[in-house]
Amino acid sequence: MPAQDILGDTGLSVRDRHALMHHEIRQRICLLDYLPGTRLSEAALAEEFGTSRTPIRRVLARLEDEGVLQSHHGVGTLVTDADLDELEQVYRLRVELAVLTARLDPVMPDAGFIAHFDQLVARGAEIVTSGTARAFTQVDIDVFQALSQLTANMPLRQTLERLYFQTKRLWLRAAEEAQLDLQAEFRIFQHELEAIQLALQSGDLEAVAHIQRAHISMSFKRLQQHSR
Repeated sequence: MPAQDILGDTGLSVRDRHALMHHEIRQRICLLDYLPGTRLSEAALAEEFGTSRTPIRRVLARLEDEGVLQSHHGVGTLVTDADLDELEQVYRLRVELAVLTARLDPVMPDAGFIAHFDQLVARGAEIVTSGTARAFTQVDIDVFQALSQLTANMPLRQTLERLYFQTKRLWLRAAEEAQLDLQAEFRIFQHELEAIQLALQSGDLEAVAHIQRAHISMSFKRLQQHSR
């Protein structure tokens, strides 16, 4: 989506505009539109988003704090690389934190949430039959962001989000380098979505959290196996 369309609503608050710019740039990094080593220009982004360089600078600083960008004196702001070995501890932490979403300030899903998740399950089914690695990654991001709403503990949500986006590029890069059996990955993910769907319908947030935990752990193990 063009940046001018993303920020086209002139009624947005400054905070909302910053959030949308942050979301869009982070999506580009995670979907490998900005490859590792890409230099991001404050001036070019400010022109694209129709804003001044100051809010862009703040957004880039936030992304640098989240570990997906790095500023180099005399060079500029570059997209960081995502290395499986370096991120092993991040994956292990994600595995342990996943179960806390059902224990720290849990939020029971309402009918609207379940209807939204049903739509995500339907998108997953489409990917099994005719999807791409990029489409899969987008659905995975949307599923993560939906399920993060099941806890009202904001420090936990922020930590999980930071760690998730640090690691997300690894799967897509492995897929594009033909290291993964995409059809198998799609089927596994769809089975997990359907299991979560049943757990949500039963109001069993512990089950939802444990399915997510298993998903993170097994995804990492498969990445390790294929990287070898």
